[in-house]
Amino acid sequence: MITLYGIPNCDTVKKARQWLTAQQLDFSFHDFKKQGVDAALLRRWISEIGLDKLINRAGTTWRALSDEEKAQAANVDGAIALLQVKPSIIKRPVLDNAGKLSVGFKAEQWQEAFGK
Repeated sequence: MITLYGIPNCDTVKKARQWLTAQQLDFSFHDFKKQGVDAALLRRWISEIGLDKLINRAGTTWRALSDEEKAQAANVDGAIALLQVKPSIIKRPVLDNAGKLSVGFKAEQWQEAFGK
């Protein structure tokens, strides 16, 4: 089972969706802006890939946060609460390929991961 998490209007998510479709891979898309992100799922992502990799500190949403909100992202519980309220700061896309997680999209890496 392949699940792609992201925001539909994000250019990188669009590229990832197009790539998965072109490879004829069956996947579901989870729009975490509309559907939200479960705290347990965020906890799993953080434990497997780390806060630094999951939070997009280069994006405009992060830069618009107050210093207090940014400080909240320093620990797991605070980060989970922040990510649920502001899912746009999650680096995207997040790909769950049968339990194996990756963040971001690079066609070369995905070709290797999927054996395509």
